[in-house]
Amino acid sequence: MVSIRDAVGEGYDQYWHFKGRYRVCKGSRASKKSKTTALNMIFRIVKYPMANILVVRKVYSTLKDSCYTELCWAIRRLGLEGYFECKLSPLEITYLPTGQKIYFRGLDDPIKITSITVGVGCLCWLWIEEAYEISDENDFNMLDESIRGVVPKGLFKQITLTLNPWNERHWIKRRFFDVKSSDILAMTTNYMCNEWLDSADMRVFEDMKKNNPRRYQVAGLGNWGITEGLVYENWRECEFDIDMLKRNSELKAVFGLDFGYTNDETALFCGLADIKGKKLYVFDEIYKKAMSNEDIYKEILRKGYQKERIRADCSEPKSIDRLRELGIPNIRAARKGPDSVNNGIDFLQDFEILILNRCTGFLNEISNYSWDVDKFGKRINIPCDEFNHLMDAMRYAMEEIIAGESFSFK
Repeated sequence: MVSIRDAVGEGYDQYWHFKGRYRVCKGSRASKKSKTTALNMIFRIVKYPMANILVVRKVYSTLKDSCYTELCWAIRRLGLEGYFECKLSPLEITYLPTGQKIYFRGLDDPIKITSITVGVGCLCWLWIEEAYEISDENDFNMLDESIRGVVPKGLFKQITLTLNPWNERHWIKRRFFDVKSSDILAMTTNYMCNEWLDSADMRVFEDMKKNNPRRYQVAGLGNWGITEGLVYENWRECEFDIDMLKRNSELKAVFGLDFGYTNDETALFCGLADIKGKKLYVFDEIYKKAMSNEDIYKEILRKGYQKERIRADCSEPKSIDRLRELGIPNIRAARKGPDSVNNGIDFLQDFEILILNRCTGFLNEISNYSWDVDKFGKRINIPCDEFNHLMDAMRYAMEEIIAGESFSFK
């Protein structure tokens, strides 16, 4: 028999037992908020035989490698492998003794959320992971309304939100953290409550505290990010018909690639530029760590962009050559120079940047990409070296438009 206390650890006692309507946890990296939530959901399914769970992220395709994987991990950690069936198609987890289910949905297909019908019991719990991605409060209201109706005696309805607190202007702060209500538990956790971090893990945060105190406040301590000094404020999230826009011959397809691996995301920017109208439509992205060149090629191929003209980070010529060998013939190195970053930013600030809501990596970066500060705390004309992978890829993508085919920086 696995001990729940041993499996879960410390720091989440109130969170684990709270039964009010809204349970909200913002936390730093490695604060174990997602793993604790996954353990709690599996524990509850077993304890309450009439309960079912809905797990939501903004984009459905991100669920498999996040919440689904965490819940499967929680089943193994609790020693319950023989009691659950985990399916990939459709993405679903079933508790075999009763038939209770954990459903997975994305806000990119809202009809599938509102049309869920459970076979056993009722749908009483909702977990929204990476809730920061939900920038429109009305989307949350729709989810809130999906958890309704009478529940059997002993059960309770609850919505759990877990998030990294990148932006203090987010509606989640106003709605849950700036009010007092017996129906709301809003808490902050950080890496110091994670007793399973080793000394090397702890050094990452100690180094961050010393070398990047601004990032440490958010990624280390779980405090709200401050959005003063944003590089771009000329953007908005919106819906648009990308297929219709692609038929407009006056729009130019632009693609940019920034390489990453262990600590940084590989970032592919996909956009359509309306040069005369000064609009840039952001319609797709790749945003993932630990991607080999072969992985990048496969993902670009899967998305159907292998024949597009892609401008890539010139600091990795071997990667560019390898991608060309694999079958991306039109990839070319971007032309960097001492003024290329600021010139690119100046140019893009004159555009209205319209972002399709599925581009969650881009939305996260552009709402946090800010000017750096000097040792006196004053803003300087250099952007911070963070939240910049898709921002750099966007500049690469727009390179020819920014200064024409023949420009160079001397």
